[in-house]
Amino acid sequence: MKLQTGLVIDERFLKHRTGPGHPERPERLVAISRALAESGLGHGCKPLSTRKASQEQILGVHTAKYVERLRLACVRGDQHIDSHDSAICPDSSETALLAAGSVLEAVDRVMDGDVRNAFCAVRPPGHHCERTESMGFCLFANVAIAAQYLLDEHGLDRVAVVDWDVHHGNGTQHIFEESSKVYFCSLHGHPDHVYPGTGYASECGRADGKGATLNIPLLPGSGDDEYRRAFEEQVLPKLDEFKPEVLIISAGFDAHARDPLAPLELQSESFAWMTQHLVDVAARHCSRRLISVLEGGYDLQALSESVCQHVRTLQAEADRD
Repeated sequence: MKLQTGLVIDERFLKHRTGPGHPERPERLVAISRALAESGLGHGCKPLSTRKASQEQILGVHTAKYVERLRLACVRGDQHIDSHDSAICPDSSETALLAAGSVLEAVDRVMDGDVRNAFCAVRPPGHHCERTESMGFCLFANVAIAAQYLLDEHGLDRVAVVDWDVHHGNGTQHIFEESSKVYFCSLHGHPDHVYPGTGYASECGRADGKGATLNIPLLPGSGDDEYRRAFEEQVLPKLDEFKPEVLIISAGFDAHARDPLAPLELQSESFAWMTQHLVDVAARHCSRRLISVLEGGYDLQALSESVCQHVRTLQAEADRD
């Protein structure tokens, strides 16, 4: 039976309203949805159900105190939590639960063999969120919650996360930095120049997780050539050495040359190139199981083009059946 690429996208993710001028705005998903429809790519995907994450699933990564702080902040009508970057509204906590749970739905569908791979166009994003606090637009650590779920509920021993968002995935790294079961690789703008100021090459994990973190900080002006060299010389050899059972992508598209939030210079086609290499890793080690989760990307045209490049490559892998 031919399997499709699963797609998570839902109008309810628009209910997380961040206010005028905020980069992480509902229009991001509107642009993605329109681009997938106009290109025909959306029709070629299998729509996946959305669901809220349970309290137990969230507490696999976050503390109960933080979860309750977020809920109460939304009930009170606070405009942000922990930092002014992390804007919220009364619906934000419930929308964040929906985003995290919908990624878990995609995980289940990939693991059950209902779809070949999946792209989760969810918001709010997640990779900056720490166990105990929000950071950088992120309310729950969607990818970290998915990785922990794969370990706990699907019984896996080796999960790899590749984060190509232009901002270092500090939350994902810190949540798993003492674990040997999650290999975290992040390519991002150099922390001397780009938020959040973490992700130096010297950060390689601690205790049992020593060596299970790979950070590749890239200087301002870095573009296609630098990313491809980093993939070929560092990312791919390390993934082949780790031999993950499932691969998760923290798919931020803000390293694009047109993005306003960071000084890197990727073109849209490079997201297809990186996707193809990770699809190949999944074919070698993961029984082709790959889940991609939206993180950043704030220029709507660049975001739309890059997501289409990404999804088209995922679909081509599914079409190989």
